[in-house]
Amino acid sequence: MTPSEVKRYLTERKIATLSDISMHFDMEPDAVRGMLDLWITKGRVRLHQDNGCEGGCCGSGCGDHGNKDVYEWLN
Repeated sequence: MTPSEVKRYLTERKIATLSDISMHFDMEPDAVRGMLDLWITKGRVRLHQDNGCEGGCCGSGCGDHGNKDVYEWLN
């Protein structure tokens, strides 16, 4: 995976979770996070942290998944 491949993936989707990106590239989330940090530093990607129900129960089982990092490509 190269920085340009990550760029292509996010520009096509506009927004994606860390798990989606790591599954797409078949890489560990920590390795993908390092590549995304490069784009964040350059001001091209924004990280959104989804905290689910904030400890409440929404019935979707989100408490089982924990926090989700969501990355957005900025034009």
